Amino acid sequence: MSVGGLLALLITGTNFSVSSGVGFLALFGVSVQTGVIMLEYINQLRARRYSIEDAAVEGAVLRLRPIMMTMLVATLGLLPAALSHAIGSDSQRPFAIVIVGGLIADLVMSIFLLPTLYVWMAGERDVLPAADGQFEEGDGMATLIVAFGPPAPTILAVTFDRW
Repeated sequence: MSVGGLLALLITGTNFSVSSGVGFLALFGVSVQTGVIMLEYINQLRARRYSIEDAAVEGAVLRLRPIMMTMLVATLGLLPAALSHAIGSDSQRPFAIVIVGGLIADLVMSIFLLPTLYVWMAGERDVLPAADGQFEEGDGMATLIVAFGPPAPTILAVTFDRW
């Protein structure tokens, strides 16, 4: 999450600015969305009588593809802005650097760290949501992110919970 954004700023030698601060706000939103979707899926699996460990592993495996697609779309879309040194890129480069670095770290944390912490903190007596319809492997989230270039970066994000 913010660790990846801070590390990306440090590696590139970019100072913290208003533009990078806006990037952190966008990064927090995507990170929270990813975590909520992952935890909701794991809780749904537990409501279907999966054990805590099995639900965490199955949730991480089945959510890898939609989470990776979301991260790759944003990362590949903002990579040109993060690498740009052309005229006018001074305002959009910190924004893109924070998001690209943060999303890469968020992917690793969401897939490995979040299920691990869930197993440590979840208990058998947790109140779970009612189990709803059958899950299929293609269920998941997809986010369409469109970045508009100079003079200032603008992001339009549309999220679909099931596709």
